[in-house]
Amino acid sequence: MTYRIEISPTAIHDIEQIFLWLKVNAPEKSYRWVRGCYEIMLKLESFPSRCPLALESEYLDIEIRQLLYEKKYRILFSIVDDENARSVKIHRVRHSSQQSFDSLKQLLDNDDE
Repeated sequence: MTYRIEISPTAIHDIEQIFLWLKVNAPEKSYRWVRGCYEIMLKLESFPSRCPLALESEYLDIEIRQLLYEKKYRILFSIVDDENARSVKIHRVRHSSQQSFDSLKQLLDNDDE
């Protein structure tokens, strides 16, 4: 079963910010990091429910899952699995040292939902 991948503008902004930081602090890694991040997101086309629930799922009213990239970046997403559409909506990309989200607004801000 294949899921369509939808990356929110907020997640794209997160990726751009991480890229810009890496470009200054680890330039040899920056382009490889971005390419790898998008490639791992595309792997969510198959069996996205294999990823564990994110901490945010415990206190927000939405099931949020996370995919770890390079053991330190959290790709936060939700799964839409109904009769008409099967998709993975990627909401945010965060470094694991960053604080968890306190509200849906923080998580979904600028998402086209």
